[in-house]
Amino acid sequence: MAKTAGRARTTAASALGSLDFALDRGSPVPLYHQLAQQLEAAIGRGVLAPGNLLGNEVDLSVRLGLSRPTVRQAIQSLVDKGLLVRRRGVGTQVVHSQVRRPLELSSLYDDLEAAGQAPATEVVRHEVVAAACDVAAALGVPEGSEVTVLDRLRRTHGRPVALLCNYLPVSLLDLDSARLESTGLYRMMRSAGITLHSARQTIGARAATAGEASRLDEREGAALLTMRRTAYDDTGRPVEYGTHIYRASLYTFDFQLLVRP
Repeated sequence: MAKTAGRARTTAASALGSLDFALDRGSPVPLYHQLAQQLEAAIGRGVLAPGNLLGNEVDLSVRLGLSRPTVRQAIQSLVDKGLLVRRRGVGTQVVHSQVRRPLELSSLYDDLEAAGQAPATEVVRHEVVAAACDVAAALGVPEGSEVTVLDRLRRTHGRPVALLCNYLPVSLLDLDSARLESTGLYRMMRSAGITLHSARQTIGARAATAGEASRLDEREGAALLTMRRTAYDDTGRPVEYGTHIYRASLYTFDFQLLVRP
């Protein structure tokens, strides 16, 4: 254990040593904010990796020629964003970069894997239920007919980031819980010959309930992002209806906006 911690400190020290902090003391942007931005960029690029230790505030302030309160404020701003964590007896440690997901028809699992976010899945519920009116309307089936429901907890680097609830036509494909914990739902659809074509999606926000907060390692009332999506295959058939919630402290959606000609 001591050897592992020592390696983490060495890696972080060498990573910090390779960073060229460009702090403009004549800028109207506060020094703590400049430092925080550059540390956040280094985390986003993977120069500072999850598990790396930054060292103590005194060492950083001496190295950068900044006051200790300035360094403390920069670090605290990244702690508040969920990028760093203070561990007693260990120091300030990189957690991971925030998940930024593009708004396109892709699975969370594939997006996290492509971003090097080490996705892991726990299947909480996998059963056949009677379709409620909203589920039936989304999937184009009679209310009360059988549909498959999946509840999954998605983690990155060991930390919970999302709760996913998906409904599918019961005859769509065979779903195995063990396989669902090792890959993504859309990847399983593609393997079954289902070609995803389009989706209707709504994004919102709300406060976490006590149960959701417990599962997501958040406090009750914490901000959550919500997503409601109905996905269609290339024949126009609805193949999946999902209602997902994400930790706003760790997750964002990226938009690309174009001017209409």
